[in-house]
Amino acid sequence: MHPEGHTNSQPGGAASQSLAALLRRYRRAGGLTQEELADSSGLSARAIADIERGRTSRPYRSSVRALADALNLSDDERELLIRASKPRGADPRPTPRSGATADAAPNAEPGTVIPRQLPPVVAHFVGRRDEIDTLNNLRASHPGTTVVICAIAGTAGVGKTALALHWAHQVADRFGDGQLYVNLRGYDPGRAVTTADALAGFLRALGVPGQEIPAGADERAARYRSMLASARMLIVLDNAADEQQVRPLLPASPASLVLVTSRRQLNGLAAADGAHLVSLDVLSQTEAVQMLTARLGAARAAAEPAAMADLADLCARLPLALAVAAARAAARPRFPLAALAAELADTAGPLDALEDDDPATSMRAVFSWSTRQLSEESARMFRLLGLHPGPDVAIAAAASLVGCTRQQARQMLRELARAHLITEHVRGRYAFHELLRAYAADQARALDSQDDRDAAIGRVLDHYLHTAARAALLLDPSKEPTVLAPPRLGAAAEQPADYAQAMAWFEAEHQVLLAAVTLCAGNESDTYAWQLAWAMTNFLFIRGHWQERAAIQCTALAAATRLGNAAAQALCGRLLANACTNVGDHARASRHYATSLKLYQQLGNRLGEAKVQHSLGLLADTEGRYEAALDHSEQSLRLFQAVGDKRSEANMLNNVGWYHGLLGDYERARVFCQRSLALYAITGDRWVARDVWDSLGYAEHHLGNLAEAAACYQRALTLNRETGDRFGEADILAHLGDTLYAAGDKAQARQAWQHALDILDDLRHPNADEVRDKLARATSRSDTAR
Repeated sequence: MHPEGHTNSQPGGAASQSLAALLRRYRRAGGLTQEELADSSGLSARAIADIERGRTSRPYRSSVRALADALNLSDDERELLIRASKPRGADPRPTPRSGATADAAPNAEPGTVIPRQLPPVVAHFVGRRDEIDTLNNLRASHPGTTVVICAIAGTAGVGKTALALHWAHQVADRFGDGQLYVNLRGYDPGRAVTTADALAGFLRALGVPGQEIPAGADERAARYRSMLASARMLIVLDNAADEQQVRPLLPASPASLVLVTSRRQLNGLAAADGAHLVSLDVLSQTEAVQMLTARLGAARAAAEPAAMADLADLCARLPLALAVAAARAAARPRFPLAALAAELADTAGPLDALEDDDPATSMRAVFSWSTRQLSEESARMFRLLGLHPGPDVAIAAAASLVGCTRQQARQMLRELARAHLITEHVRGRYAFHELLRAYAADQARALDSQDDRDAAIGRVLDHYLHTAARAALLLDPSKEPTVLAPPRLGAAAEQPADYAQAMAWFEAEHQVLLAAVTLCAGNESDTYAWQLAWAMTNFLFIRGHWQERAAIQCTALAAATRLGNAAAQALCGRLLANACTNVGDHARASRHYATSLKLYQQLGNRLGEAKVQHSLGLLADTEGRYEAALDHSEQSLRLFQAVGDKRSEANMLNNVGWYHGLLGDYERARVFCQRSLALYAITGDRWVARDVWDSLGYAEHHLGNLAEAAACYQRALTLNRETGDRFGEADILAHLGDTLYAAGDKAQARQAWQHALDILDDLRHPNADEVRDKLARATSRSDTAR
């Protein structure tokens, strides 16, 4: 595009120009207006104007690449433009052309990640040429001043998700800042994803730690829009219920594109938000036959063209129904297709949940026809899976649901997957399509007695509760004991063996357990509701899901209150107060602590009293009231000693020592910490021992025993590395750095601080700034001394 004279690599030429001047020069040389460059690059005209006026000096690197591509720059010109977009002193390495991927967003805030959340494309995709052309023309016809929104509407099973993902994968490389995806489950009764939960998931995908996610949906939406303000992001919002579920998830960036799928025509989104509407109908007869042919093979299709046409008609040319029918036909390769078509025709009408004029009038026929071909055991598994509370199910849980062995459950699930009735979306975990779930539940109500259905739900809840309880005690051996009813016959809990396995199980079952708590609370199963919430609390705390923790503890306390179970009310109230402390609602925490303490006292439960006093000490510590924290800790210590809880006694001796240290009494701090350490020989609790050595290091440091303090911190580090607690390691390293610096070992101090900073930055923990300041001051003093 440019003559030789425009490639200026001489000193004082283009290489020394600002980004604004360079972009303006290249654009004018190409004979383009800002609007024309916006159309060809995918950026907005406003964004280009801001760069040329110097208002935006550090655009996203993906935006610079898009401009370079649109201007058809030579390699030298491209490199000059990219260099001009970097701050002085930035890495001068060449940047790949558009389509290259990376783990961190270039020129964004440090640590920003690039999400790649698109699920895999659907196999055997056919047709939809007109719709794909419409999607391809969206950006070309868009004015470039607002976000591009396209809403794909159509009946259930018509292939909305398949189309959205097929096209999204084709254009993903045009969105250098990543792709976000969420299944909003808008038509999944009782399981729709709330706006707040969807935003929390997106923020986590964008690198925001769980504990930093705002509590309210409005605050989350504001944080989300801020993070995407100038991003080139592709966002797929799948299975939306209505406009209200979608709007808070729309970014403001004109360089982003949003794909929405819904069973409803989202006219309000078009009127108020400028969305492009695409109505997706069933496949044409030719496309439906093509889809069957792709799955059954050309030879078999050519041998029975009339039967292929009949199958397409009987499936209402609905992609989901076609896939199920083709799976059954493929499983019987020697069975005539005409006979299969006759079987399909000899069945009942559509699912009750569908309207009479819905194009999927034979969905029930397809599903019932397919399930009749299952073994009796697998058909029962299919029906009972419709009653399962979570979004997916693992093999062990499915075994408890039907009351069989895991090997038998695995075989049944594989049979269902082969028939395309369920999908193994993650290894060992199976999920339903919404219509199939509804059909399965409908069949369970029709064919299984109420007693059988109740027993199945009871078995799977026993599986989750007893596994969760075991895993919870592995995370916190001092957890307040709770008596569980024995599991039903046929329910088998999993047996996590250690901390890592317990965490892995909670990670996998996180959403299922939350759904189970909600199901139980609304289904007169209040004992399960509060006990599942009790079991989950440590995991949710460790992972920073503090809002979820507070929400399910509210549910738990309400369930315990309905039961009139005072002991459960005291426990759930204390755990809710802990959650309120984590989210900063200290007044509410104080109220629940007071109620819980009163209940424990009425019950004569001194262990519960001790735990409340411990928690009140932590609340006072959080508020900087160290004398109050010491008083509560001393009360807690006496109570733990009275009930003979040695592990908690050791923990509280350390807390008492720590607060003496914070109040400046380092001698007493050392005495209490040494007493705590002596109990380690009895309890063997490495977590407590780690904390004690850290506290002793703090006391010795302030007593002037710097060498002894450093040795204490080293022992704490050794114990911590056995626990795998990364934040604990960073905290101790920061303390060690303080001691080394005070001792004059500046180089080792900076090394310890740097190691701590690396961990804290990786965790995105706010303490990183404090350590970074220490490093900066130490480096500045070192430079001054030199």
